[in-house]
Amino acid sequence: MAAAAAAAAVGGPQQSQPELPAPGLALDKAATAAHLKAALSRPDNRAGAEELQALLERVLSAERPLAAAAGGEEAAAAAGGGGGPGAAEEEALEWCKCLLAGGGGYDEFCAAVRAYDPAALCGLVWTANFVAYRCRTCGISPCMSLCAECFHQGDHTGHDFNMFRSQAGGACDCGDSNVMRESGFCKRHQIKSSSNIPCVPKDLLMMSEYVLPRFIFCLIQYLRDGYNEPAADVSSEKDLNKVLQLLEPQISFLEDLTKMGGAMRSVLTQVLTNQQNYKDLTSGPGENACAKKSHEKYLIALKSSGLTYPEDKLVYGIQEPSAGTSTLAVQGFAGATGTLGQVDSSDEEDQDGSQGLGKRKRVKLSSGTKDQSIMDVLKHKSFLEELLFWTIKYEFPQKMVTFLLNMLPDQEYKVAFTKTFVQHYAFIMKTLKKSHESDTMSNRIVHISVQLFSNEELARQVTEECQLLDIMVTVLLYMMESCLIKSELQDEENSLHVVVNCGEALLKNNTYWPLVSDFINILSHQSVAKRFLEDHGLLVTWMNFVSFFQGMNLNKRELNEHVEFESQTYYAAFAAELEACAQPMWGLLSHCKIRETQEYTRNVVRYCLEALQDWFDAINFVDEPAPNQVTFHLPLHRYYAMFLSKAVKCQELDLDSVLPDQEMLMKLMIHPLQIQASLAEIHSNMWVRNGLQIKGQAMTYVQSHFCNSMIDPDIYLLQVCASRLDPDYFISSVFERFKVVDLLTMASQHQNTVLDAEHERSMLEGALTFLVILLSLRLHLGMSDDEILRAEMVAQLCMNDRTHSSLLDLIPENPNPKSGIIPGSYSFESVLSAVADFKAPVFEPGGSMQQGMYTPKAEVWDQEFDPVMVILRTVYRRDVQSAMDRYTAFLKQSGKFPGNPWPPYKKRTSLHPSYKGLMRLLHCKTLHIVLFTLLYKILMDHQNLSEHVLCMVLYLIELGLENSTEDESDEETSVGGPERCHDSWFPGSNLVSNMRHFINYVRVRVPETAPEVKRDSPASTSSDNLGSLQSSRRPKVLQRENSGTAQVFSLVAERRKKFQEIINRSNSEANQVVRPKTSSKWSAPGSAPQLTTAILEIKESILSLLIKLHHKLSGKQNSYYPPWLDDIEILIQPEIPKYSHGDGITAVERILLKAALQSRMNKRIIEEICRKVTPPVPPKKITAAEKKTLDKEERRQKARERQQKLLAEFASRQKSFMETAMDVDSPENDIPMEITTAELQVSEAVYDCVICGQSGPSSEDRPTGLVVLLQASSVLGQCRDNVEPKKLPITEEEQIYPWDTCAAVHDVRLSLLQRYFKDSSCLLAVSIGWEGGVYVQTCGHTLHIDCHKSYMESLRNDQVLQGFSVDKGEFTCPLCRQFANSVLPCYPGSNVENNLWQRPSNKSMQDLIKEVEELQGRPGAFPVSISSETNLSKEMESVMKDIKNTTQKKYRDYSKTPGSPDNDFLFMYSVARLGNRRFVKTKCIDLIYIPLMKEHMLVSARFLSTNMKSLSLLPC
Repeated sequence: MAAAAAAAAVGGPQQSQPELPAPGLALDKAATAAHLKAALSRPDNRAGAEELQALLERVLSAERPLAAAAGGEEAAAAAGGGGGPGAAEEEALEWCKCLLAGGGGYDEFCAAVRAYDPAALCGLVWTANFVAYRCRTCGISPCMSLCAECFHQGDHTGHDFNMFRSQAGGACDCGDSNVMRESGFCKRHQIKSSSNIPCVPKDLLMMSEYVLPRFIFCLIQYLRDGYNEPAADVSSEKDLNKVLQLLEPQISFLEDLTKMGGAMRSVLTQVLTNQQNYKDLTSGPGENACAKKSHEKYLIALKSSGLTYPEDKLVYGIQEPSAGTSTLAVQGFAGATGTLGQVDSSDEEDQDGSQGLGKRKRVKLSSGTKDQSIMDVLKHKSFLEELLFWTIKYEFPQKMVTFLLNMLPDQEYKVAFTKTFVQHYAFIMKTLKKSHESDTMSNRIVHISVQLFSNEELARQVTEECQLLDIMVTVLLYMMESCLIKSELQDEENSLHVVVNCGEALLKNNTYWPLVSDFINILSHQSVAKRFLEDHGLLVTWMNFVSFFQGMNLNKRELNEHVEFESQTYYAAFAAELEACAQPMWGLLSHCKIRETQEYTRNVVRYCLEALQDWFDAINFVDEPAPNQVTFHLPLHRYYAMFLSKAVKCQELDLDSVLPDQEMLMKLMIHPLQIQASLAEIHSNMWVRNGLQIKGQAMTYVQSHFCNSMIDPDIYLLQVCASRLDPDYFISSVFERFKVVDLLTMASQHQNTVLDAEHERSMLEGALTFLVILLSLRLHLGMSDDEILRAEMVAQLCMNDRTHSSLLDLIPENPNPKSGIIPGSYSFESVLSAVADFKAPVFEPGGSMQQGMYTPKAEVWDQEFDPVMVILRTVYRRDVQSAMDRYTAFLKQSGKFPGNPWPPYKKRTSLHPSYKGLMRLLHCKTLHIVLFTLLYKILMDHQNLSEHVLCMVLYLIELGLENSTEDESDEETSVGGPERCHDSWFPGSNLVSNMRHFINYVRVRVPETAPEVKRDSPASTSSDNLGSLQSSRRPKVLQRENSGTAQVFSLVAERRKKFQEIINRSNSEANQVVRPKTSSKWSAPGSAPQLTTAILEIKESILSLLIKLHHKLSGKQNSYYPPWLDDIEILIQPEIPKYSHGDGITAVERILLKAALQSRMNKRIIEEICRKVTPPVPPKKITAAEKKTLDKEERRQKARERQQKLLAEFASRQKSFMETAMDVDSPENDIPMEITTAELQVSEAVYDCVICGQSGPSSEDRPTGLVVLLQASSVLGQCRDNVEPKKLPITEEEQIYPWDTCAAVHDVRLSLLQRYFKDSSCLLAVSIGWEGGVYVQTCGHTLHIDCHKSYMESLRNDQVLQGFSVDKGEFTCPLCRQFANSVLPCYPGSNVENNLWQRPSNKSMQDLIKEVEELQGRPGAFPVSISSETNLSKEMESVMKDIKNTTQKKYRDYSKTPGSPDNDFLFMYSVARLGNRRFVKTKCIDLIYIPLMKEHMLVSARFLSTNMKSLSLLPC
């Protein structure tokens, strides 16, 4: 070989070489090249080889460029260069080109070499921002891409392709059958036959084989000499860029050579991979000082190429763990953060500083589990290996990357380069961590790796020969070790678990991304993934890596002060789990789709459970999660959940065979359940002090790009646990986690020890909504991929009309690339056309065009709208309301339902047999007790429970009836076994039979002030049905029930009792000592000393409560009539649709009909309840048309009655006003305006709530309020007694505020009074508010106070930017959208007594004083609502504060003693008195201005005694 001869001729750099070539050779390059080519063509070419090497030694000397890099042109000239570094480089390249061409023209040489190109691959390499194509139809690998020329020359008609702008760069895969199908090749790169390829002439590339080894070695010497370690030289980064700029012509020359085609690439491959050439040229530095220096730098650089330093053994010297031992436990701590900085420069303190992450001690794991060959220093054997090494050291310069990639069409090179890349993989990671330009470097790493690992055959080869999987997993594990901290989850002090610090630059900058991307890429190949799943050691190591993310980014609820700095690391945590944990998981799952792969799933499940058990042990978890903590990151739970789902759905594995014991299942459910409860807490603003970032986490958790890997696996895991655990235990755990256990009492009052009253309702709604989702969702319980896609698409379209692109973005990405459901696929388009209609783009009047939108078809609204799926997929809560509004509009337009509908009930698809146990939740006593309690509280109007709670309760009851088989013998067989406290509530566990069971008395825990305390204990507690319908059938049950009163049902106590039983049972089976499992943090509800026990008389069943609820919702007594009494066919051939529209009344009717259909006893009970209330009157049989007409007439009659009522009220008010005005003109008429008792009854005050639409009087328990706007105003202070018009002041002596204004007069009057009288007496005699008073406006609309609070809560949760501050109480009227900031509560009653105050008259002073004395002697005239603690009094106190805070402090503090309560009293009655003065302009104004102490006291006493109680109704 010519190359071998050249190497032999060189004999190493230490041999003596001629200093200069012959003069003729130096002057004529072409002649010299021709002469050398001829000499080398002879049989004895040793002399020609020596001559050529001497010439190359002179021409390619490394001294001049390096000198230029170090000292500039002068140094280069001193080194022997005549024309500066640029001229020397150009001269050397010209020599190389002439030598390669052998004396001929270089362009002709290039053309001749291209003619012998045997390559069938394109291999065009591009950089960032290059426009390329990707055809999913032709692609085998998802990373496949084509250049524009190859794409247009290929046949891609009708294919699923897209044009994209490359972000990291890439290469054309045309011609590579391992990456794309041959049908997609362009004409130029179709596979050629070897017979069509001509042989390359021997002398064409002979000179290349001699010249290129020396040229590449010279390039490597330049790279060696120009490199300085960053720690040694501060300006080394700039020096590296200078070196790269100097070497750019040489690298470009090599790049041009690769473009000559396959023949030249073959020569370059031989040169780059020939180990003998490399050994001969680099065997020793010899006597050359420059060569010595470069070799020394190379050795120094090699020392830092390993993953460990010798110091590691001293700092982290730990014994190797035994086989199978997890490395999760903390092996040791350094004394401080700075100590760990010796190991890796990336160990920096957290910049956020929000949670003190930088102050936490970093953790180092044992290195005993790592492959030592990966940790050792690199050893190079070829030019290719060292060239890649310096490419990494110089952080992947673009020119070098392009040259290396241009060589990939040569298959021999591709294999060698891939092995070299794997060899340097650990070094790549280490350099990447230290890089200051990690983003750029990451893109270039992926630019290379994606070309290597997208080929399955090549990936399989390097996996077998180079242990690619072991290297990747170990490198990832080592990379994350640099940012580990001690976990604070659960037991902060004694925890042994370690997690990644999300504040580190490694995670915040996604530095790990290229390595994880490579791992995901190779796992997409079936042969590689199977090898990974078969290797138990790899699985253990990988689970240890995943455990680093388990419990990261822990959130601790702020209870006192708002967090000072909001950390923005949460998105880094979500991105890390998605990319580093979830994406590899989906890659593995894509290969576990057939029954033959069962063993792979068993392996993963086994080691995942082991890692979970290690995690529970490390955080010291028993059975109770730490309070006020939540982490959204549980990748181990999600791995386990998704492999369970795949095992059942695709591999036909028995679910029980891969499930752990009951104790482990109980532990597994706790943390996913904690996340669901925390979501409800966040939406209830319980985490508001943690800032907006906690809401960001809750939104990201359910967002479309994350939900497949976050909330969906969590819900599925909870479904699995619920299907196997005791249902009573699970239900009680749910309500305990949501902190609403204390709310689930039948008493009218309760004390919640863990939750504020304002959060109880929303948390209860969250708990019930979670149960509905848990029992209704079928994503992993039997739905196919197409069914899931359809459900997702319907949910998104029901929220809002969508464009095609936005719908693609909102549909959760299917992580399995081979599922067929990908954006733009046939499945997506076909489903979209089936569920939506396209609205074409339209032009708006302004000239702009509105985009085309997809809107749901009418049949989708009618049959497929699923509010449960909408709730699951909404990021913003307003989207749920938007979907309901659109659904309501459809029903009204189609005439299907005219009123305000509830969320429709949709019959669910059947469950997979493995999950049938999930329905046991609907048939457990605990849930029945909860449903019974909530129905009772709703019926009794306790706690003002919302309509949403009632909707969820009825939904659960109907869901239970749909999934129940009536067993009449259930009642007799269910009473056996140990007696529990809920046995005194219901006899069995079947919902159908428990619905008819009557509960007579219930023992409750209530405050001592509650009215229930005085009730005596009855003789018996419960009875079955009305009377003794089944008393003869249940003697044992009655005998047990009659033994005493019903017990207090404690959800927490029951749950803990069952947990202890299971623990004891499992431990006794294992012959172990029973471990205490009760946390010391828990205290039983009701243990507070201020609570006492009382007996409530109930005498209701679920059926009776439903019937009474029907009466309440309809607003009519005896409104429910069993339909089967009129038409028996309803029971024989029921027509219950799978999809039902309607409101609460229709829901109750539907439930009662289903209960009667499932049980004859239920039918009898319903009839008896209705008969006992009132004898049934069969309705008249009418046709559908007549019924529609009657409904219209009834609505019209109601509208007429409502209109007449309003007109009468307006007439009454107008008459009262006119009489008052007329009384002003008749001073002699001093008869007070009084209203008779008959008139009081006529003018009963009825208010319409503009939110819920209900009409009724204001009550102390549920007051109604008037929407008002409170504003500070000083207008009254500018009033003047002088009628002369004001003049604009034009001199300094003139004032625009004269002394005779109302404000000035009263200020002087108060000062005068305070000089001669006591301060308290003065404050009672005057009025303030002339300046800084309160101006009240109203739109006239009223609403319930509790509806207003819910409305304000919805405004706080609304993420849309608003023009007002909700936190300050500002809002817009729900009806007219007028701006407001307060609600004045309306005093309950007839509203007439507010006008009973006497008008001013001509009474003598003695008579007025006598009236004052009489009023002062009647303090009991104040209403009870003011003296006792009621909702009305609370709201009156709240509005007083609003009025007080409307103005500035200086305008309401006139006392000599600052902060005196007299100031507040003076301000409030002054504002009210001035309000009356503004409304009724009578001569009573003169009374206010009389400067007599007695008259002021008279007016104050009269007003306060008669009007203060109804301040809210004063016209303003």
